[in-house]
Amino acid sequence: MTLHEFLYYFVMPVLSLSVIFIVIRFLKGPSIVDRVIALDLIITTGIGFIGAYAILNNKPSLLDVAMILALIAFLSTVAFSYYIQKRNNK
Repeated sequence: MTLHEFLYYFVMPVLSLSVIFIVIRFLKGPSIVDRVIALDLIITTGIGFIGAYAILNNKPSLLDVAMILALIAFLSTVAFSYYIQKRNNK
């Protein structure tokens, strides 16, 4: 089994299935923290899709996009946790 077959037949379906479960968690909640974590996971799964697409189509420049998206997702999660901490301290 080559890398391309592995990405097509295993990695992409697993990522797609995980997005379905994450969207269900995002919609059900029940709290805002659950929704933010689900949103962060959707972005992380999107990074996985970008990485697999970059490998499949031999476009290494897309890995830069994935890295920038990961940095934005990390910073937004840190900003949200700071907001929650400040809100709970009042």
